[in-house]
Amino acid sequence: MSFLQAIIMGIIQGLTEFLPVSSSGHLALFKILFHVETDTGILFDVLLHLGTLAAIFVAFYKDIFEMFKEGVDLIVDFFKNIGIFVGNVIHRSDNPYYKLVDSSYRKFVMLVIVSTIPTGIIGVVGANVVEAAATTLLVPGICLVITSVLLFISDRAKDGKKTPKNVTYSNAFFIGICQGFATLPGLSRSGTTITACLLSGFNRKFAVKYSFIMSIPAVLGAVILEVKDIAGLNITPVEAGSYAAGVLCAAVVGYICIKTMLVVVRNKKFTIFAVYCLIVGLISIGGYFYTL
Repeated sequence: MSFLQAIIMGIIQGLTEFLPVSSSGHLALFKILFHVETDTGILFDVLLHLGTLAAIFVAFYKDIFEMFKEGVDLIVDFFKNIGIFVGNVIHRSDNPYYKLVDSSYRKFVMLVIVSTIPTGIIGVVGANVVEAAATTLLVPGICLVITSVLLFISDRAKDGKKTPKNVTYSNAFFIGICQGFATLPGLSRSGTTITACLLSGFNRKFAVKYSFIMSIPAVLGAVILEVKDIAGLNITPVEAGSYAAGVLCAAVVGYICIKTMLVVVRNKKFTIFAVYCLIVGLISIGGYFYTL
């Protein structure tokens, strides 16, 4: 993989991770069409996601800071409750417990945890399927067509009013399942999860925020799973420089696209992306059968 190819893939990742057109699908198509090869498997793809993860932290740093703070306090209160329980049993007393979910940000934390569970299970079980699917034009093509349908649906979904305090844990679990399946190349993660949020009655602004923030544990999990294989890889200084350039491009472009998506979802402007995904998907499917 050349330095230029790494930069182009970084730009593609930044554009397509947050715009609802599937980053994995476009990266897969780029590799197939331009014969991009690496000796590190999906490591570079994971690093590119790390770049867009940095963009999420920058764009939503206030929310993420509050969630981290409230998450730590929630854990502390949990252990305090254990102490109270033990004390109540020993002394046969009835001291009150701390309420664990007593704010919107604590509820937000719990919702993200619930969403992450099915995503993680599907991601681990289907890892080999996802990697194999990225080597053919057919699967990304079909999934891009599915993404197109989802985007048409999202633009026509009723405006919801749900914010963290109104969202149920079953809503969060359903959205987590959708995010798990969106690891397939061509099935847009943001498009899929935002559509799931809107169909669950989320406020449109919160749907975008939830979609992006809930991806943090999933991306970190993918990075951790990949780290165990890095020790055995032989990455040259030139390759490391190319990777770093690609990650930086993904982060910068990704941040710009996050801000764009907030406007797109609020104004129901998914149609142009739906048409684009449909065209690219049909071309990919046609290309697969043409090359048989």
